[in-house]
Amino acid sequence: HVQLVESGGGSVQAGGSLKLACAASGYTVSSGCMGWFRQAPGKEREAVAGIGNDGSIWYGDAVNGRFTISKDIDADTLSLQMNGLKPEDTAMYYCAASSLNYCVLESSFFQWWGQGTQVTVS
Repeated sequence: HVQLVESGGGSVQAGGSLKLACAASGYTVSSGCMGWFRQAPGKEREAVAGIGNDGSIWYGDAVNGRFTISKDIDADTLSLQMNGLKPEDTAMYYCAASSLNYCVLESSFFQWWGQGTQVTVS
């Protein structure tokens, strides 16, 4: 049974930073592609960043240059360092995982999802 648990969300002022973490159980971060998505009220779920087992990393256009995705294989944790936060980054952030090694920038590609952690930027 795969479980993904996000943490690290909160409220910050514009320009601030937050670091999200996703702890995996029943799944190792080296098992496949992992990613972060976000969804703001009234909007569709948006891909934020992903990291594949082939070393590939991708970022959504809205966060490229400000966010950094990484994974700690020993701790089985996926992280998202978010710098230069903007009010438009306000959303629920979700961790997602796939059994495939490569990444596809679509939510339907991911088989497992966490419950989300709220990020609010004012």
